[in-house]
Amino acid sequence: MANVQMDRFTPVFAIAAASELAEMHPQTLRQYDRIGLVVPQRTSGNTRRYSLYDVHRLREVARLSAEGLSLEGIRRVLTLEDRVRELEEQVHELERALSDELLKRPDRRVFAAGAGGEVVTLRRGTRVRRNAEVVVWKP
Repeated sequence: MANVQMDRFTPVFAIAAASELAEMHPQTLRQYDRIGLVVPQRTSGNTRRYSLYDVHRLREVARLSAEGLSLEGIRRVLTLEDRVRELEEQVHELERALSDELLKRPDRRVFAAGAGGEVVTLRRGTRVRRNAEVVVWKP
């Protein structure tokens, strides 16, 4: 048997199971598929297969509908949420790339604690000057 990797995007649920998980009538799922609101993947026999992500999205559609949004309004909200998620992923990728690039630089800065506990920026190869004074505490 092949080793199959599954994640939340893996299409595993038939329409009956997905409708039960989403607490919707199967005909509602078919309607959402027809209008392009939640489009499941299809098998080679052209039957719908829903993923956990699809079920989550169906529940989100139900929540937004209960709040009074039209189907077009829901489509816009979902599109904007998808775009925000894409941009957040892009920002994280850029942050990682910038961090990796900064770490590769030979002149990158080093930080240390100053005498008063503050953060002090140092050039590579230098040290913080230590205070050698002795302080006597008397209660």
